[in-house]
Formats: sequence, structure tokens, C-alpha cells
Amino acid sequence: MTRNDSAARTVFFVSDHSGVTAETMGHSLLSQFEGISFRSVTLPFISTPERAQEALQRINATASAEGTPPVIFSTLVRDAERAIVKRANGLFLDFFDAFLAPLESELGQKSSHALGRAHGMIDMAGYMTRIDATNFALANDDGGHNREYDRADVVLIGVSRSGKTPTCLYLALQYGTYAANYPLIEEDLERAELPPALRAHTRKLFGLTIEPDRLTQIRTVRRPDSRYASARQVQYELQAAEQLYARFGIPHVDTTHCSVEEISSRILQMTGIPRRLRP
Repeated sequence: MTRNDSAARTVFFVSDHSGVTAETMGHSLLSQFEGISFRSVTLPFISTPERAQEALQRINATASAEGTPPVIFSTLVRDAERAIVKRANGLFLDFFDAFLAPLESELGQKSSHALGRAHGMIDMAGYMTRIDATNFALANDDGGHNREYDRADVVLIGVSRSGKTPTCLYLALQYGTYAANYPLIEEDLERAELPPALRAHTRKLFGLTIEPDRLTQIRTVRRPDSRYASARQVQYELQAAEQLYARFGIPHVDTTHCSVEEISSRILQMTGIPRRLRP
């Protein structure tokens, strides 16, 4: 979405903490506008009136230089900072301003207006779960030596470059899911049997597949003009992997047109694995 295009519309993500919430929600909305280029600028930790004033000046300078008012996505919790940035020369869209007042009215209670609750470390147990799950994913990546599959919630399998590692890391970071992954290599596919390391964990297996043309593109970037990236080899591996999924009743998804967020959500939905954490 973000391009270094001089004609791109500038979008500011303003937050009193990391900016993750503003970026996530803002990008979700902007994705609905195809054909428009956006230049993203994140202004995190706007937690004092002084920082808010600096943000205001930067946004106004951008509007003046470009001749077009920027779009401003804000998750500023406190009224003081929000009121300052709201004066900026741009389209100001504040998620807390839009939703907190109706929630306060419905729940009959004023919100705390506390900074950093969405992505802070208030829930220390949840934070430690996130870290432990991430360490688990790294230690059990690509058939790693630990192979602590007894602890795993899910073991992703698939051919090389089908999206196993990023999906495992996203599941760990976002949901506290203990996700390992195991690559199906040519020897496994030729035998048409599950590798010995996986046989005791069939119920935890989840397969990833991908369209041959897309996988060929990905592998060519990594190893151009190689057998590994050839259309024939890719076609063989994918067919053999999908036959393995069918033989052992392993659920699977096609990752070709899915983001890592969507892949992860589909895995949790199809397996029924509980979400230990909420994004």
C-alpha cells in the first residue's frame, strides 16, 4: 500500500503508544481504495501536549508542502493531546473518539483514558505467553532439532516457501499459539508417507499449499535457474504434498492469495485451537 510516489496521498498514524492499533485499523480502511497510492508516516508516543504540538506542526507542514490535506488516523486516548492534533490541516479520524463515548453511555461508566492499554504490558502473564510461544516457534522452525511437538498446538507442514515460518511467528505473537513447522522434502514426498517425527502427532498437523506459478516466482528469487525453482519440480512437490494431505486427512489451506493474518485466522477456525491472547 505504501509507495515512494511523489503523487501519493500522505497518511499519518498518530498514537500515544506504539501506533500498532492505528496502523492496523487505518490500513484496513485504506485497502478498500484501489488505485490510490498512500505514503504512510507513523507518529508514535504522542503522550504529552508538547509532543502533540510537534505532531500538529509536522502534519501542517506536510499539508502545506504537498498542497493536499493528509489523512490522519488517531488512537489518542486523552482529550488534551487529541484536541491539539484535531486542529491539524487534514482529515482527522480518531478511533477512540468515535467509539469510547458510545461505550461509556452504554456501560454507564467513564473510561479510564489510560495510555498504552491496547499493546502494553499490563497483562504480564499474557505478555510472557507471547514471548514463550515466539521462542517455541523459533526453536521448532523448519524441522528444528528441538521438535517439541508434544507442546505444540499445531504443526504446520508444507513444501519449502509455502509460508510456514511467517505463519508460525504470527500465530505466536498475536494469539500465543505454540506453532511448530516441518518442511516436506523430496524424500518424504517420494515415500508418500509422513516423516517419522510427525507420525505420533497426526492430529496436530495442518498443511499449507500454494499455486505452482506463485511458488515458482518465490523460489526463483531465492535460487534462480535452479531445479529447486523449476516449474516441473514445483508442480511435482505440490501435487505430492496435497496427495499426502488427502491420504492422512490433514486439513490445509491455499496461501496464494491470503495474507499471513488470514492464513492464521483460518487455521484457528478450522482446527478449533483456542486463542490464548487477543490481538
